[in-house]
Amino acid sequence: MPRPVSSALGAMSLLLTGLSPAFAQSIQQVGVVPDNATPLPVYIGGRVMASDAGWRRQWPGTYFETAFEGNEAWIDIGEGEVMLAVTIDNGDPVQLIKPAAGIYRIGALEDGAHSFKMQVISESQAGATVIGGLYAEKPLPLTDARPVQIEFIGDSHTVGYGNTSPVRECTEEDVWLTTDTSQGPAALIADHYGADYQVNAISGRGIVRNYDGFPGNTLPEAYPYALLNDQTPYQPTGWDPEIVVISLGTNDFSTALKPEERWETRNALQQDFVNTYVSFIEMLHQRYPGASFVLWATDLSNGEIAAMGAAVASAVVSDGEIDISFVPVSGLAMTGCHYHPDTTDARHIADLVIAEIGPLAPEAEDE
Repeated sequence: MPRPVSSALGAMSLLLTGLSPAFAQSIQQVGVVPDNATPLPVYIGGRVMASDAGWRRQWPGTYFETAFEGNEAWIDIGEGEVMLAVTIDNGDPVQLIKPAAGIYRIGALEDGAHSFKMQVISESQAGATVIGGLYAEKPLPLTDARPVQIEFIGDSHTVGYGNTSPVRECTEEDVWLTTDTSQGPAALIADHYGADYQVNAISGRGIVRNYDGFPGNTLPEAYPYALLNDQTPYQPTGWDPEIVVISLGTNDFSTALKPEERWETRNALQQDFVNTYVSFIEMLHQRYPGASFVLWATDLSNGEIAAMGAAVASAVVSDGEIDISFVPVSGLAMTGCHYHPDTTDARHIADLVIAEIGPLAPEAEDE
């Protein structure tokens, strides 16, 4: 299947995670991209919008991949608060935490061919962020298309909300700094299959009700658009996932109804949830007619969330046209911020979903 490609994408803190200090210290802000550098062809995973400044993005988990020959490269980082993980040649990542807008040079590389991946690991509900471009002296062709595409739809559990935090009690800034979508269940599942993937998830959002009834678009209402706060429809090219993994319902049911909300009873909320969720899946099936669907839900809220997820899968199965299954998840430690799944929990969730999906393509499976 084709991998959509772009030839140009529209005070910094570094967190070392195992790479040599020389490589980490070599990522420095500079004035301009040199004249002898050229825009690199880039594969972009996730939803982006082209703009004069580069590629604007807001849904989590966006990643940028390219390849070049030489001993240095340049990144054009635009506006917006973001945390990026930069990986060269499949090594350990270096994190760029809230880098100021500007051009960044990656040096201290051995002269030769290099692969490059940059992942957005933070959540960006407050506003879109921009990547302006990736550059090097000699571009190399991108790798062949991956054999599998997987789309992930969900809430904070899919985003990886506060999943690297050592404590449960967190400030808003703590949550932002300890959220790492690349260590959440979506990235782990995609890595298992060697898949290209999208993470279309928003913390706090539900199917019909957001956390504690707060106003704002629910996930199905936000889903059609390229950015969270924009009304520009997302129109993908070359995106036709084999699997769609969905986890929603935590925010619909984790808090009590308030008198001013539109559901008079819990039963009314539950029925609205099932009907709307089924309609959402039917819409996705029309968009991706060849995809199989896997729903998963935790046993939180005295089992109500899982029970409602199972009810949705059962309702879809009764129609008989959509390949769908449900995975109940229990036994989570929830030591992340505000009792969210931690990275060990993410591995447990991923393993359960992988077991349900099974093999997709021989060349995409782990050895």
